[in-house]
Amino acid sequence: MNPAEDGPKRVVRGALVKVLVHRRTDRGMRVEEHAARCVRHGEVHELVTTDQWEPRPGARIDRVGFLGFVELGCGGVIDRGDLVRVGDTTVGRVLGFDACHLPNHYNILIHADRSVSGRDLELRPEMTVTFTQGGAGAPGTGPGETS
Repeated sequence: MNPAEDGPKRVVRGALVKVLVHRRTDRGMRVEEHAARCVRHGEVHELVTTDQWEPRPGARIDRVGFLGFVELGCGGVIDRGDLVRVGDTTVGRVLGFDACHLPNHYNILIHADRSVSGRDLELRPEMTVTFTQGGAGAPGTGPGETS
C-alpha cells in the first residue's frame, strides 16, 4: 500500500455472529501478499489476534487468539493498519489476511499487544465490529484499551 495513493474511506462495520474462545502457538497462518482486501455486505470473516508483527508476504503467524466471526454490514476496503474495535474495546490494528479457508472466509489477522480470544475480551454475539482507517506502518494499540 502506497500512502501517497491512500485517500479517505468509509468505516467498515459488522456484527459479531460467533465468539471463539481458544488460542494456539503453532497455527502456521501465512500473511497474504495483499495489504488490502475489498469486502462485501453480508460476508462473514474470522477475526484472529496475534502479538507477531510480520507484515511481509508469506510470513508465518503461529501465536494466535481467536475472537470470532463477523458478518459485515456494508461493503468497503479493509487495509493493513486499520484500527479494529469490538464494542468499546480497541483490539489492535489489521496486520493482514490469511486465505487458508477461502473461498469460505478470510482470517483477518489483527496485531495486538498479546494474543487474546473472545473469552478473554468477554465478547458476545451481536457486538459491533469496526475497521477504521489508520496508518499502515507501526503496530497498533493492544487489546482492552477503551475510549
